[in-house]
Amino acid sequence: MARASAFARAALAGNPSDGYGGATLAVAVCDFAAHVEARPAAEPSVAPRSALARATVARFERELAPGAPPAAVRVRTSIPRAVGLGGSSAIVIATVRALCELHGLRLHPDELASFALAVETEDLGIAAGLQDRVAQAYEGLTFMDFRAPGGVYEPLDPAMLPPLFLAWSPQAAAPSGLTHADLRARFERGDRVVLAAMSELADLAREARWALLAGDAGAFAACVDGSFDARRRMLALDERHVAMAERARALGASANYTGSGGAIVGCCRDEEHRAEVIAGLAQAGCCAIAPRVTPP
Repeated sequence: MARASAFARAALAGNPSDGYGGATLAVAVCDFAAHVEARPAAEPSVAPRSALARATVARFERELAPGAPPAAVRVRTSIPRAVGLGGSSAIVIATVRALCELHGLRLHPDELASFALAVETEDLGIAAGLQDRVAQAYEGLTFMDFRAPGGVYEPLDPAMLPPLFLAWSPQAAAPSGLTHADLRARFERGDRVVLAAMSELADLAREARWALLAGDAGAFAACVDGSFDARRRMLALDERHVAMAERARALGASANYTGSGGAIVGCCRDEEHRAEVIAGLAQAGCCAIAPRVTPP
């Protein structure tokens, strides 16, 4: 029996420019994870049914372990569904890791991220970028610059981060596939609003990295807020999601989408302020936590 996991993901700045030659800054959220068990079997199987895991097993056997014995895979996840925390990519990443463990293979994080993206985009036709997979492959805090083919990834010390909060509403869950598909179509048409926003988002991610390295919490918070504002100019946002961000801002925190499903993430002045923000969001009906970004 081989076992592996992959954590949830929360983008902090620059998203969703990762699929458009931009840059992002993201963390792995260790409070939630996808867990996969794999064992040799007479024929391949996935339980419970999961198109993501099934496609991953098929591609793995085709590309990385041709002729290897089939595997039976079991999947479970604690990542909230359809709120923009990278739940789908976590299932793929965890499945690949479990299969690698089972067959005695090792993949570099870059290879793992690229393989996981190919499963979703090529085998399942899902519109997606590398950000989620890179953040989950590297874990911790990662800066990603996609100007060069394949991207350049820089792990950073999570201790540089100010206190973060994470919030979502299960009632406002929204699958990200439609958002990404429409965005891709507009980008390819040369939509000026989309092009300008993607350029701005990439700059914000790079500025967020510099702000962390400089210890400038105010500048970092401005990049988090700026990423939400750029998205708002580019897309028609769900008012329930906007209300969460505005509630966090009214409480003195910054706020940005973690992905494209509706969860938000932001930074606070200190631990006392974070407790106030989490309590205020909970009073508004949100699930809110102080996320762990360092693997246990």
